[in-house]
Amino acid sequence: MSDLPRKAVTRTAKLAALPLGFAGRATWGLGKRIGGRSAEIVARELQQRTADQLFKTLGELKGGAMKLGQALSVFESALPEEVAGPYRAALTKLQEAAPPMPTRTVHTVLEERLGEDWRELFLEFEDKPSAAASIGQVHRAVWHDGRDVAVKVQYPGAGEALLSDLTQLSRFARLLGPLIPGMDIKPLITELRDRVSEELDYELEARSQREHAEEFAGDRDVVIPDVVHQSDQVLVTEWIEGVPLSEVITGGTQEQRDRAGQLLARFLFSGPARTGLLHADPHPGNFRLLPADKEDGEAGQWRLGVLDFGTVDRLPGGLPQPIGDSLRLTLEGDAEAVYALLREEGFVKESIALDPEAVLDYLLPIIEPAQVEEFTFTRSWMRNQAARIADPRSPAHQLGKQLNLPPAYLLIHRVTLSTIGVLCQLGAKVRLRDELESWVPGFMPVEEATAEEATAEKLPGQGQLVGDAATEA
Repeated sequence: MSDLPRKAVTRTAKLAALPLGFAGRATWGLGKRIGGRSAEIVARELQQRTADQLFKTLGELKGGAMKLGQALSVFESALPEEVAGPYRAALTKLQEAAPPMPTRTVHTVLEERLGEDWRELFLEFEDKPSAAASIGQVHRAVWHDGRDVAVKVQYPGAGEALLSDLTQLSRFARLLGPLIPGMDIKPLITELRDRVSEELDYELEARSQREHAEEFAGDRDVVIPDVVHQSDQVLVTEWIEGVPLSEVITGGTQEQRDRAGQLLARFLFSGPARTGLLHADPHPGNFRLLPADKEDGEAGQWRLGVLDFGTVDRLPGGLPQPIGDSLRLTLEGDAEAVYALLREEGFVKESIALDPEAVLDYLLPIIEPAQVEEFTFTRSWMRNQAARIADPRSPAHQLGKQLNLPPAYLLIHRVTLSTIGVLCQLGAKVRLRDELESWVPGFMPVEEATAEEATAEKLPGQGQLVGDAATEA
């Protein structure tokens, strides 16, 4: 894999072969069932074989194919262990690496975008990429002022490949449905396709990253590398060392898992409140676990490094208050109020009438992590949720089909689900309720919020520190 446009015919052929493979396996499965094997066993074998082929193909391609693979990879915890286990390694690889483009291509892009004397901008430049993703790869270098930097170089033809792959994948998205129980993959592909222009715009990405870096500068929990230089197809940012979250998932200590999970939840909910932006690409390849600063951090403490701001959701007022209101009302068991709010926001269409108590019963298991002070996210919990919603015989499945997801909530919904998927991969113990109370408008009852604000006023500058201390207790 070197030059994306040159490989367009090969890419299309590989993706086009996927539905044929799915159809062949379906025929094989029918034969097995006729031969007397149980439908459940045959379905699992079909699911595993399909997943093996899909992720093998997506792993060989960049562009939209890899983008979809990364987006799906955070949901592997929803799959039965006997299905997820064999290809979990392939998914992890998707999160961190892809075949690199040739050095000569990298140098050509740098010369075109930074000028013929581009080497003078760097004291050192490593030709071997340190990471590769869906539309670009990262090289480690030393900027002319001595700073260690990450140089992200966009693949030539990345936009064309993204659109072509996602268009091709959308044609047989229905066949991918069984891979992730309870999830409709076609809207995900459509959303990824709609955001191609943003993903390719390094100027927009640089602006989003700078806003985050400015807001989180000096933060003791979250580290955002600042932007050093930006031009079309090239983005230079500060380099940060750390343990990739994918490695924490596969071999981290429980302390690392819990800390990473807490900080991931904190960043998810605090980001929109602090910057008006939602980081919308929460797969493990975009996060690092860093040792705390000696001056600011406690011994053994960790911080979360956040990378890649190519996809963000702009939320000037932070997360919409109806999210917090509906969560709080659900926890309070006020079925009528929850139903009225969901209808007002468009989650229940005017043409549909549902039983408010049934809606409440549908929501409560999903928000279980917010019902307790501390919740341990596990793959088994994720699988149970997915099975409950995916089983056509269950009331939850029937009710879920009648709910609607308004466009304004689409990306927020996917990012939240993706983050929960990563928390389950981590097996992290998280005080989620603390983060919701601190950052989500409407979640905390008005009288409690007023009392907390009054306490913060009495202790200038200590309000967040008090909240942090409670979170880490």
